[in-house]
Amino acid sequence: MTTSKPVDVVLIGGGIMSATLATIISQLQPDWSIEIYERLGEVAQESSNPWNNAGTGHAAMCELNYMPEAADGTVNPTKALQINEQFQVSRQLWAHLVRAGLLKDPGSFINTAPHMTFVRGEHDVEYLRKRYEALKNEPLFDTIEYSTDSRVINEWAPLLMKKRVAGEAFAATRMTAGTDVDFGELSRQLFDAAVSAGATLRVNHEVRGLKKLKDGTWKVSTRDLVGRTPKTTNARFVFVGAGGWALKLLQKSGIPEIKGFGVFPLSGAFMRTDNPEIVAQHSAKVYSQASVGAPPMSVPHLDARVVGGEGSLLFGPYAGFSPKFLKKGHIVDIVTQLRPGNLIPMLAVAKDNPSLIKYLLSELTASRAKKFAALREFMPTAQEKDWYLITAGQRAQVIKKDPKKGGVLQFGTELIAAEDGTIAGLLGASPGASTAVPIMIDLLERCFPDRFEGWRPAIAEMIPTLGTQLNDDPERAQEIMRDTAETLKISL
Repeated sequence: MTTSKPVDVVLIGGGIMSATLATIISQLQPDWSIEIYERLGEVAQESSNPWNNAGTGHAAMCELNYMPEAADGTVNPTKALQINEQFQVSRQLWAHLVRAGLLKDPGSFINTAPHMTFVRGEHDVEYLRKRYEALKNEPLFDTIEYSTDSRVINEWAPLLMKKRVAGEAFAATRMTAGTDVDFGELSRQLFDAAVSAGATLRVNHEVRGLKKLKDGTWKVSTRDLVGRTPKTTNARFVFVGAGGWALKLLQKSGIPEIKGFGVFPLSGAFMRTDNPEIVAQHSAKVYSQASVGAPPMSVPHLDARVVGGEGSLLFGPYAGFSPKFLKKGHIVDIVTQLRPGNLIPMLAVAKDNPSLIKYLLSELTASRAKKFAALREFMPTAQEKDWYLITAGQRAQVIKKDPKKGGVLQFGTELIAAEDGTIAGLLGASPGASTAVPIMIDLLERCFPDRFEGWRPAIAEMIPTLGTQLNDDPERAQEIMRDTAETLKISL
């Protein structure tokens, strides 16, 4: 079966990225036809599912990997400021959609959860102090608090301090404006908004092929996994937001921009408790330092979660390995990605990251008792009977060419777009979901340069700070953050 008239936009993948892009385009161009394909029976079942991630609205308030200590002992806030700016953009769009009635009660997808860091040992305590000093005068971080006082930290997060060994050096920071985000619920509501505006969502539809046609459109080959019916759709623009599978589909497209890219899949797990007595004692997201050799996504953290109105706590993640690019992917994914152009970068990454491989091996062989011991270091009063292990989502970390090393492993996201702007895709992981809105705005500017200036006024209505930096204007920053906080019913 083949559709006769090309659709304007095809979105592949039912996660937060496609949901965000579908909603924005439907607001900018309500006359455009949009088709969305998701291979599973529901949207938001992979990385956007709330139990497949920690749900942190990544704003660099607590994630230490955005401000690593340099060899000379200094810390640079630039990356942290950039991440926070991006999250503020996402918050502005969500607030606009709430006011427009396109998102439901904001408490269904975003809730206040103070963001904290907690470190132990004299070296890390000194590092955290320097990080605090570097951030406290920045407008976006001017509410940050720092303490080495056990009584203060106990007020912030009592589960961290109960029965902790006396005499141990420790320190913590806190920002009360942190949030917990259910990206699964947010994705579903965004898709509902897009469908209400005219988009078509097709679940149980797997995209099998992408081919550029002579007229400049893309032939998108799909299969209905229920009825087994093949179908082809011609599209003027294609976005591949399929998580780890984005690499495989972009490779099938044949665009030269994907050459040299590969991905390294990482799986993980969390300890979870739903015990209301324990959950009631901890309302924050607390991050610490990663182990030596551990990837940034494996930074240990004790997270308050609200999913479906019910509270839980998660601790982890415990890193693991699976050759699949998605939680419900294929066992041969890691092999079928191999191409002549990405073989050298992948071999270079394997050679240059022995500490990562050693770390993964130690995590894979760790017993439940060892995993629980890691939780007890964070929460000395934890009891095994209250916690159970859940499997998290797959993260496909980007491998790319490097002129000096041959290849590097990149912990972040990478937007790949064809030169003619007719197809684009997103590779990578954290802080992806939290920064979905600025990433999709960047995509629109890169792929639709002839239309973007015409769209700018409408985008500015949705995102008032478009093209500016909040941190450069303290008064404006306070105004925007206060406005979004009031609309989203979260703390400032």
